[in-house]
Amino acid sequence: MTAPQRNNEGFLENASEWTPAIAQDIATESDVELTEKHWEIIRLLRSFYKKHEISPPSNRLFVKAVKEQLGEEKGNSIYLMQLFSGTPAKTACRIAGLPRPTNCL
Repeated sequence: MTAPQRNNEGFLENASEWTPAIAQDIATESDVELTEKHWEIIRLLRSFYKKHEISPPSNRLFVKAVKEQLGEEKGNSIYLMQLFSGTPAKTACRIAGLPRPTNCL
């Protein structure tokens, strides 16, 4: 199987080509070892994308979406930064096979 096409930042060109194996490859490139905590966020992001047809457009809205679905304990910047280094929304969306969030640097 050939790897799906990605842009210069490593985001999939077509979100429908995503698979858990591709997520694993992208996570490895990003020095992220996926645990069930990561998969929980990835599933949430993919569900958000399916419902709204966009990635959460900013880190703030990413945190808010997580808080609404998973509660205060997980819906905060510190928790998400521990899971997804750098800009959590950007890193998590890349691993989840979603388009780059519009307002992420």
